Amino acid sequence: MIADSVLFFLRQTVLVFLEVLGIAFFVRAILSWFDPMGEWRVSGFLYVLTEPITVPVRILCERMNWFQGVPMDIPYTLTWLLLVLAQVLLSVL
Repeated sequence: MIADSVLFFLRQTVLVFLEVLGIAFFVRAILSWFDPMGEWRVSGFLYVLTEPITVPVRILCERMNWFQGVPMDIPYTLTWLLLVLAQVLLSVL
């Protein structure tokens, strides 16, 4: 009984964390249209928050030579999609 409550609390906490991260990814993408150099404080904060999560996907794409020469930041988009997928899978459990 207590274990179920603890697991429910942990799952909800992770879901909230993933939701906040998803919002941060979305806001960073929107802000990149208005502040492409990342000079605003909000842009810098969102970069510091989201880039450590994006780096492993970015490294994998570079090592595999995926998406070379594509004008869109595909590793960033893939990371965001993986976060959404994790959120959906966790909410189904």
